[in-house]
Amino acid sequence: MNKVNLEQDKNMGLNFWEKNLKTLWIFSALWLLLISFVAFLANLGSIGLMDKTEPMFVEAARQMVITGDWVTPYWNGETRFDKPPLTYWLVGLSFKVFGINEWGARIPSALAAIAVVILGFYTLRYFGFSRANETQNSDKKLWFSALIGAAIIALNPFWIAWGRTGVSDMFLSSGIALSLLSFFLGYGYSETNSKQYLGLSIGRWWYIGFWVFMALGVLAKGPVALVLPGITVIIFLLYVGRFIEVVKETPWLLGISSFLLISVPWFILVTLAHGQEYIDTFFGLHNVQRFTSVVSRHPGAWYYYLPVILVGLVPWSIYLPLAIANLRVWQRQKWVNSPRSTHLGIFCLCWFLVILIFFSSSVTKLAGYVLPLIPAGAIIITLFWSEKVENKQEESGIWPLLFWLSGLANIGILMGLGAASFMSSQLIGEDIMMPQFKELLQASNLAMKGGIIWSFAGFSALFLLFFRNYRRWLWVANLVGFMAFFTWVGLPVAKIIDNQRQLPLRELSEMVKVERQPGEKLVFLGFMRPTLVFYTQEVVDSVTEADIDNGPAFEYFKKTDGPATVLIISEDKYLNKLRLTNSDYEVIRQEGAFKLIRINKQTIINKN
Repeated sequence: MNKVNLEQDKNMGLNFWEKNLKTLWIFSALWLLLISFVAFLANLGSIGLMDKTEPMFVEAARQMVITGDWVTPYWNGETRFDKPPLTYWLVGLSFKVFGINEWGARIPSALAAIAVVILGFYTLRYFGFSRANETQNSDKKLWFSALIGAAIIALNPFWIAWGRTGVSDMFLSSGIALSLLSFFLGYGYSETNSKQYLGLSIGRWWYIGFWVFMALGVLAKGPVALVLPGITVIIFLLYVGRFIEVVKETPWLLGISSFLLISVPWFILVTLAHGQEYIDTFFGLHNVQRFTSVVSRHPGAWYYYLPVILVGLVPWSIYLPLAIANLRVWQRQKWVNSPRSTHLGIFCLCWFLVILIFFSSSVTKLAGYVLPLIPAGAIIITLFWSEKVENKQEESGIWPLLFWLSGLANIGILMGLGAASFMSSQLIGEDIMMPQFKELLQASNLAMKGGIIWSFAGFSALFLLFFRNYRRWLWVANLVGFMAFFTWVGLPVAKIIDNQRQLPLRELSEMVKVERQPGEKLVFLGFMRPTLVFYTQEVVDSVTEADIDNGPAFEYFKKTDGPATVLIISEDKYLNKLRLTNSDYEVIRQEGAFKLIRINKQTIINKN
């Protein structure tokens, strides 16, 4: 009798999901719109460009717009061969549509981040199975996987940070993510869907998408966008024993042709225009040397990225080790014998590990290098939670204990974030770049709000963990807490930081436009702030602290042509290093820690 009732309940559930399909798609569209707006679009252009990398990309895009040269990137009067042109092209096109402003600079990155959220949702909707041989099609589970998965992909610190910044990292990461998700869709649909469009099956179209998005990734940051997806796919196919099958069904000619047509022409044009200079700078310095030696003083130990990932995916990351273990990768034969539609978890694990190991092997290390693995980690965590929600009964063995320990760690992180928020005024040190930040933060009560939000999330998680029937809903505390904190605390705090750190430079840039005399040089003394180049829309000469200490600074002022005076933007400590006193120069304006001064070049030379 009980068995009959269970079957009836199950059929009723399936009928519900089938009958309300249109409603579910509408709800899903609204959900995707909500999380995308919160994560990437809300207040997107409300703060200025952030030193140092963002204004370099954005200014190079502005130069393309005003010069009409869409082949050679320029920044501050010099060629900029650090990265290929996709970022400059997309930001430049955005400037033509939205005008030259912060919103226009960042909306391409935001849309790229949203594209991964949407394709991640779609992939999980049809292939969000968490175990090998999970052949029973549970629409309820797949819909849940898609909805929660989209939220985890979008609502984490790394994907939000780079989705709101006009640099190449998001275009590389989205290119890799979209290419790998396209590959998996091609891989899955080739077994389950034989429908044809324009003479090709849907699976083959997705395989072509794999090549197209890899090409865009190459145009964003170089060959790494071909290497990483290629290694990931090969390792995955060898693991599941499908290598020969997929080689036979892949539309190689169309795929490779699409890749070459999209990615190669610009490299040919820029090499013809600049020859060995471009080859040495891009392929030599920014690819080979970054992997084999320390560039720009960014070293790191082999484990450098482990805490980076923990922070980048917080608060979800605490479940990542358990979610990876839950895939039971050691049971290879089960995965080999299971349908392709169940392989998403193993595929994302290959994706995650390939990127982690590759960049851990690189001598130069930067936090943003592992951004491409964030969607993979998010999907692995999603599959873990979808299984928890679907299976109301706890597993046997050590798994309940591991989940309990992960839950306790989750609560510890939430409570720790709450305590850090409450104590932020004591934890924040003095920063000459943000002299009033601590006072403004206290006056805003944002720290108090943050503490309340995280503490509420922590106590909610504690309640859910201690009641066995509710443990599978622990993820709700993370989701609600993160969304609330980012919306009501994170965005307002970012505005305060911008007003303290970046607004003074923007205001001085406006003053430069008024005060600068024809032919008069504009010099930044100290650690270069590229935002000045974008906001003054002028070439800014840089004299570093090392130049002052070692002598080149005085040589610069001796050899500089033009009027007898120069405009300098600097902090007092660098002016003091030149042995200048207040009587040596005219202070035009001071904002925060920075002064805009006019000084006779001979005065500086005489101090040598």
